[in-house]
Amino acid sequence: MKAKTFFKPEELILITDAIREAELNTSGEIRVHVESSCKGDVLDRAAHIFQKLKMHKTALRNGVLFYFAAMDKKFAILGDIGINAKVSPDFWNDVKEIMKGDFAKGNLTEGLVQGILMAGQHLKLHFPHSENDVNELPDEVSFGK
Repeated sequence: MKAKTFFKPEELILITDAIREAELNTSGEIRVHVESSCKGDVLDRAAHIFQKLKMHKTALRNGVLFYFAAMDKKFAILGDIGINAKVSPDFWNDVKEIMKGDFAKGNLTEGLVQGILMAGQHLKLHFPHSENDVNELPDEVSFGK
């Protein structure tokens, strides 16, 4: 399975819409990246993709990456140093557990949308939208091999 075909076009629209909604009231940036497989540790791969997508270059270091390896059924959520300094140490694991509940029922898109919106709520609390805020990173889902 190729990463680009993992989600249907209408599901990609729902995911992109969730990113845009989550970012409406925050200066934070959310990205979703999908690859076919992940050899090795999923957090290490997510950290590599985080750097590759230049998510560490946001002004307030408040980017969040949702990383998926479709064939291996692995996923990770990685927040930059700015947001990680503000949320509880268990926050990303709590979001992952909620998402896993949807994933176990086969509701991948719904789980991802819910996770994105939860991240957006926390970003909003700690990094509210400002008048001069710009969208620093694309909202569309990115794909690897």
